Amino acid sequence: MSLLPRRRTSRRRSRWNTVPEDAHVLGVARTLTSATRLMDVMRLLRPEDGIAVSYTVNPGSVFADGLADYFDGLGARVLSWREARRQRFDLAVACAVHPSMRQLDAPLMVMPHGAGYNRLVTESTGDPGAPAGLSRRELMRGGRVLPAAIGVSHEEQIARLARTCPQAVPVAHLIGDYCWDRIEQSRPRRDLYRARLGVGQGRRLVVVNSTWSEHSLLGRHPDLPAKLVTALPADEFAVALVLHPNVWARHSRHRVHQRLARAMDAGLLVLPPEEGWRAALIASDWVVGDHGSTTFYSAALHRVLLLAATGLDELDPASPTAALSRAAPRLDPDGDLLAQLLAAAEQHSPQRLQAPVDGQLEARGEAGRRLQEVMYPFLAHRNITLPADPPVPDPVPEPRPERHVGPTAYDVTGEVLPDGSVAVRRWPVLAHDHEESRGFLAVTEQETHRLWRSSAEVLARTVIDAELAPADWLRDRIHSPRASLDVAVAALSEDRCLLLLRRCGTLLEAHAPRAYGDPVPRLDPLLLGAAVQVWLNARRTAGELSGGLVVRTGRRTLNVAFTWPP
Repeated sequence: MSLLPRRRTSRRRSRWNTVPEDAHVLGVARTLTSATRLMDVMRLLRPEDGIAVSYTVNPGSVFADGLADYFDGLGARVLSWREARRQRFDLAVACAVHPSMRQLDAPLMVMPHGAGYNRLVTESTGDPGAPAGLSRRELMRGGRVLPAAIGVSHEEQIARLARTCPQAVPVAHLIGDYCWDRIEQSRPRRDLYRARLGVGQGRRLVVVNSTWSEHSLLGRHPDLPAKLVTALPADEFAVALVLHPNVWARHSRHRVHQRLARAMDAGLLVLPPEEGWRAALIASDWVVGDHGSTTFYSAALHRVLLLAATGLDELDPASPTAALSRAAPRLDPDGDLLAQLLAAAEQHSPQRLQAPVDGQLEARGEAGRRLQEVMYPFLAHRNITLPADPPVPDPVPEPRPERHVGPTAYDVTGEVLPDGSVAVRRWPVLAHDHEESRGFLAVTEQETHRLWRSSAEVLARTVIDAELAPADWLRDRIHSPRASLDVAVAALSEDRCLLLLRRCGTLLEAHAPRAYGDPVPRLDPLLLGAAVQVWLNARRTAGELSGGLVVRTGRRTLNVAFTWPP
């Protein structure tokens, strides 16, 4: 394979083409991680410039599972590795380098598939001191440098390259980080992303991020996602999980979902490996992470950051990511998780992590143009020139989290405040969770755990269009032999509920008033029943509810009015 610029030639245009395709560029992926980063880069090669783009999978990675489905889902033009080796391309682009890429008939451009070059992977590099992507074994073949261009996100990486493979320094280019530029461009969409994740109405979002390997957050603390989702009041917090694509590829989606099933039953949101993690970071308030790139980007976003694993055992000590791991505050997975999050927010100082971030991200906002300035010269012999205007980064897609129906059982505490309002906190309850109860149990009609159904003090039917009439359902449940049940609630509509109180036999209709022009407020029947139970436990009477009830859950306040139906 020649890495020298090719002489100017003309490619005969196919009569089958509707639009001209004078140059052909190949995207080369080894893993899903590199494929998603590759798609960011390839969007900078404009089809209106007459550039055709194909993709291929460079075989051999243990993390290649799911790649074919990913490209099929995009509707991309995909070539087998055998087909790719038989064709000539004007440029091949990869976000991970491997010696087998020398088999391609194209000048090769490589770049990082994360935030810089940080991880020590001796299985690939053969060098315990060189991070993956900067090692001599990956970059050299037959005494020659394999890539025609090596992209780095910071000049600091060129200095490290000079130590690990000095022959490659002449082809290194500062390209910035286009993934970061897209994140930065998407900041104004924070409210949209939060709405898609269901964290409006005063709720705050905790993103749990784990890279791959035994040194990762999930490798060290596999139960932490479930611990977090059950340790935080559900009406005040949401928890979303981002797993490195290598976790999904190595262990299969089926097994990952099985492992996370209990936590998802309790409300955990899981971002798919292809996309959504960037939007989740923008939407987040806290990030609990490790040494993965997702954690690094959260520090650049100035999110409140806590590390549950540092990964220092597999990081290049000279890398900015290692510096971040040494400097970031820690989370004790066995401690009071809520208290640690709140304390971290009070003590949050973005300046504490600014030096590592600045040491990894350079040329911010310029990555798109810099990438074009490296790629387009390889196409000049096809009479394709650099676009006149620099590209504007596209906003990242809206998140589409995977989720279960949601919690059907809560441990509830609360109190009547001096102003007469009721403060309520609900924690999801997990099967086989042996922690002591904080207060009383409230469940929905969908709960299948017999013990929880029989010991609940509050029962709510959340389905509006149900078989049994609301009043009949309430009487049937209240007059059942379950002595613990005090309050039964049935949803009538999004903002109306019917309640029956065992202690006094009172039937109440509740609705959430709204101001003119405001959207219809949602009245959660289980939250309402819990609030009324707190009211009754404080020795207040049903008659006192005639003036209405103010329910407080963290930052959210809900006004409820009551009437006595005939």
